[in-house]
Amino acid sequence: MQDLGECEVKHGLRLHLFNLYKENLGNPQVPDKLKRRGRKKETDAVRPVSPPQWPKFLIAVALVVAALALVISSLIFFHRASPFQTKSTAPVAIAGSTAVLIPEKSVAVLPFENLSAEKENAYFADGVQDEILTLLAKIADLKIISRVSVMQYKSGVARNLREIGQQLGVAHVVEGSVQRSVNRVRVNAQLVDARTDRQLWGQSYDRDLTDVFAIQSEIAKAIADQLQAKLSPREENAIERPPTGDITAFDLYTRAKNLLLTTSFSSSAKANFLQAADLLNQAVAHDPSFFQAYCQLAYTHDALYSLGFDHTPARLALAGAAVDAAFRLRPDAGEAHLARAGNLYRGYLDYDGALAELEVARQTLPNDLRVFELKGYIERRQGRWEESTRNLERAIELDPRNFFMLQQIAISYGYLRRYAEEKAMLDRALAIEPNDIDTKTASASVEFHWKADTLPLRETIDSIRATNPDAVPHIADDWLNCALAERDAGAAKNALVALGETPLTDYAVHLNRLVIEGVLARMTKDEGKARSAFTAARAEQEKTVQAEPDYGPPLCVLGLIDAGLGRKEEALREGRRAVELLPVEKDAINGPLMIEYLAVIAAWVGDKDLACEQLATVVRPPSTVSYGKLKLLPFWDPLRGDPRFDKIVASLAPK
Repeated sequence: MQDLGECEVKHGLRLHLFNLYKENLGNPQVPDKLKRRGRKKETDAVRPVSPPQWPKFLIAVALVVAALALVISSLIFFHRASPFQTKSTAPVAIAGSTAVLIPEKSVAVLPFENLSAEKENAYFADGVQDEILTLLAKIADLKIISRVSVMQYKSGVARNLREIGQQLGVAHVVEGSVQRSVNRVRVNAQLVDARTDRQLWGQSYDRDLTDVFAIQSEIAKAIADQLQAKLSPREENAIERPPTGDITAFDLYTRAKNLLLTTSFSSSAKANFLQAADLLNQAVAHDPSFFQAYCQLAYTHDALYSLGFDHTPARLALAGAAVDAAFRLRPDAGEAHLARAGNLYRGYLDYDGALAELEVARQTLPNDLRVFELKGYIERRQGRWEESTRNLERAIELDPRNFFMLQQIAISYGYLRRYAEEKAMLDRALAIEPNDIDTKTASASVEFHWKADTLPLRETIDSIRATNPDAVPHIADDWLNCALAERDAGAAKNALVALGETPLTDYAVHLNRLVIEGVLARMTKDEGKARSAFTAARAEQEKTVQAEPDYGPPLCVLGLIDAGLGRKEEALREGRRAVELLPVEKDAINGPLMIEYLAVIAAWVGDKDLACEQLATVVRPPSTVSYGKLKLLPFWDPLRGDPRFDKIVASLAPK
């Protein structure tokens, strides 16, 4: 204890000060403030005084208080310094999001290491890990991170489990390995507390290959027991049910799931979906009772249909047949209802029916992000944007590093013209996959739509072309849009070459190569070349419309072609019919797009009144219309100078 003497404070009050410190606690130095006061005016600063003549009992009290203060200070100091203080609900930031609480009964099943001599057995190891994850996800008392997020943490390399736990928002992780040799399989698994790196449970299984499905169930039950999860009888039965009894079918199924896992909206998407469908067809041929394979097959056919890769009755019938097969096998399973919900949504736009099926599915699939994801998409189509965003955010809680989901929320923000938030979501996605070219161009495109600024997009495209030439076909559509906006005919032609036979995609609208050649010719005032291109394009587009007569997007493209050919009556009829087939009330995403294209058609045939009228109805968010599109793209050139159009463009300018 150091006697610092007396000092005067406010209102003439004088205090006697002591400095309490010990070897590793406190500070023996006189506070700087008191030193400064001393330098300024010695008589007003601290001055030593003789100890006052206090009664002995007061001295004793003072010593007790001082000792007590020292003990309390020491406890506070060492409590703060302890590196072992951990709470199960400590808030952490997940993948760039705001801080969230980590539930105690939360688990991420990381990819299992393939120890087999044959590298192709990596698919088998993935399948074992995926099945354990799927079984645990059926337990409502647990929070299980979905597969997309966990697959980013590759096996066979050193892992920082604490960091992974924080990134995924879980308290526990499961690691393991699989070794397959002829007719034997060895599986090792361990449950680790991600907060302390302490192993809570571990087990090795060395059995016949045909026992691998029993091993998966045993591991899932052991983990649930360790976490003291409450299981209902239905959940116990679900964990004990093997996915199939055929190892070959399981391997084919796993290959298909891995392929679907890595498929996004890119030029290779159609090929990936078709390959996955082939693998799944082989799987059910090996085991006609393979329930999960039918569910995945239904999703694959639905995706090919709804994304416009094969929007034919035949493809939709294949999806329906897969759903029917799933219901014949297990009519009460949540996965069957999820498959039907997807089919009703993607194939028939039956939103109410799909939502009803999702409600049934949710009862047995409490941790399945697809339930919340699909609900979010349906509500978005219905124009219920707030509910949609909330469900998509819930899906991301279960899959916090799901690149595709972050992109989808970004799309929602783009429709709502909440561009700053759209950019933030895309940047969050880039933090996960910094080299993803599609997201790079999407992020750069925000400035184009928001501020009619093409520079970030052009610089991004130029950088990709210079550093990664093989990736150019994947970003050729963005390159083409940028070139059209900048009226750079040479760059547009180069982009069209890079695009190949892949159509320029504007959500559900696909503009084939000949249509774009016609647009380029119009932009450069080459009427003869424009007519030639549109004439050839019409012959191709008529075939598409004949195959899909009740689908709006192909019909609106035919209307655009006819407008380019000066066929006014046909063009307007086709544009109006496209709007009727896909109204905003039925599809809040592509419905406005049909109106936008009707406005372009009207502008091209000289009906400016109709064009401005239609544009005015679709300009309010949520909408596909943006400031950059109206201000820069040549599609709208016939309206430039019209006061009504100029007013609409000005209303979208950033404030």
